[in-house]
Amino acid sequence: MTHDPPLSPSEEPTPRENDRRVDRPDGADADADGKRRRLFRLTLPGCWGALALACLSFTPSLLPRGGVLQGIVCGIGAAIGYGLGVVAAYVWRAFADRDARSPSRRSWLVLLVSAIVLFGLSFGLGQYWQHEIRRLMEVTDYNVLATIACPFVAALVFWLLLMAGRGLRRLYRWTTRLLGRWIGERATKVVGWLLVAGLAWSVFTGVLLQGLVSAANETFSLRDTHTPEGVHQPTSALRSGGPGSVVPWDSLGREGRAFTGSGPSARDIGAFTHRTALEPVRAYAGLATADDAETRAARAVADLRRAGGFERENLLVMTTTGSGWVDPAAVESFEYLGNGDSATVAMQYSYLPSWLSYLVDQSKAREAGRELFDAVYDTWSKLPQDQRPRLFVAGESLGSFGGETAFSGEYDLRNRTAGTLFAGPPNFNTLFRGFSDHRDAGSPEIEPVYKEGRTVRFTDDPSTVPPPADRPWDGTRVLYLMHPSDPIVWWSPDLVFSEPDWIGEAPGDDVLEAMVWIPFVTFWQVTADLPFSTGVPDGHGHTYKVAYVDGWNDIMRPSGFTEEDLDRLKDIVRPEG
Repeated sequence: MTHDPPLSPSEEPTPRENDRRVDRPDGADADADGKRRRLFRLTLPGCWGALALACLSFTPSLLPRGGVLQGIVCGIGAAIGYGLGVVAAYVWRAFADRDARSPSRRSWLVLLVSAIVLFGLSFGLGQYWQHEIRRLMEVTDYNVLATIACPFVAALVFWLLLMAGRGLRRLYRWTTRLLGRWIGERATKVVGWLLVAGLAWSVFTGVLLQGLVSAANETFSLRDTHTPEGVHQPTSALRSGGPGSVVPWDSLGREGRAFTGSGPSARDIGAFTHRTALEPVRAYAGLATADDAETRAARAVADLRRAGGFERENLLVMTTTGSGWVDPAAVESFEYLGNGDSATVAMQYSYLPSWLSYLVDQSKAREAGRELFDAVYDTWSKLPQDQRPRLFVAGESLGSFGGETAFSGEYDLRNRTAGTLFAGPPNFNTLFRGFSDHRDAGSPEIEPVYKEGRTVRFTDDPSTVPPPADRPWDGTRVLYLMHPSDPIVWWSPDLVFSEPDWIGEAPGDDVLEAMVWIPFVTFWQVTADLPFSTGVPDGHGHTYKVAYVDGWNDIMRPSGFTEEDLDRLKDIVRPEG
């Protein structure tokens, strides 16, 4: 039997140390101190990755960003960069076949100095680029306090995401220890990652995302019961919710009541055209009108027929966006250029606002667009050919997505409509993507040319002839309005790993040349632009107002209107402020 050597006087615990050992049974407090140290411990490769992507996050995207939003984008970029740095170091050590080393103080000092210099330089350049974007779009708002808060917001977001990642890592380690009781070590690693990744995805999509959507749906469904200020129940039988309507006023929803309870009168239109005008027909069905899309569409078309909509010269099927909103400029331009001899039908499919509906209500938009057009077309096609109105289709944003779903392609649009006007089409639109991806060689993605422009054309400025200007545009015309700075048009998950053509090409008039594609970073920049896409002046981002005047003039080809008349109409439909 061997015995440990006796402790030297210097090694013997003092009474104070013995007291501390009694107060800390099993080293519990020491473990807690160690956990706290690990909680705030950062790796050098991870910090370099975080610094790189945090600095790159200040590069410009499509829209001007406030300080808080920039801080969020910067924090997300830093968290991604930290993870990439850690992974890169792990892979390097695996190839070098060595363990991790503790970085020297000099290495940390180099990082600290570099971070101060590079972050400060990037922050300054970011402010310059934001100033230039605001100048291009004539945006005057600038919040100094929000700009100062940017680094602090970024740090908070970075730390929250880092803690979330470490929480998942701890969960993985606990899972592998538990699984190790029954299966081998290699299997535990694979199964453990699958279980943790599946759980995280389920929690995010099932609990967080669905919880957010449910809460938003509940909130906006209450808002849907209110009537906008200044809107009153129509006294005209030509409007849904008015006298004799088969759609009750209370069932129209907030946006439906705004649509049928407003709009130009015959007198308003006559004052513009200097001719005897008609009062336009407006038919609408809200979510409360019927329980399913097919029945709502049937009710809307029944009310359209009752009001004499199929007896007008021009008939417009308008697929709504988000909570049932119809852009007043889109319909009013159509009505003025048609001298009031027009009818418009639309229906609601969601309570959610446009940007949120864009992310989660795609299937509802698809169903609504198809059901409404099919119901209208069924009645329209049974009329004698010489008694049919000219049938048009329109939609903005998710409304264009829904409007497309009733058609199989270019020939179907040309054969079953008299014209189509889509504004701000989402990047996932089936027909839009097909037309753009198969564009003629040499034409840019921001303004593609499809089949020499024989039917389908694209433009951000409909006041000029959409390209190709030297080719005939006969018969039915299909026109897509899309701004180079519209994130709805350009957002795609592919931005994470793939550079799109529209970034590599010459930029549009309201996009900075300094915008470049950066893996991971560009995706989050454009994602952050989505909720604010309509918060910029008309003619930029996802705001389409006066463009509808020239757009409908291209599609409808009315006679008797001069450029001065179109300018006067733009002043009429132009939003206040």
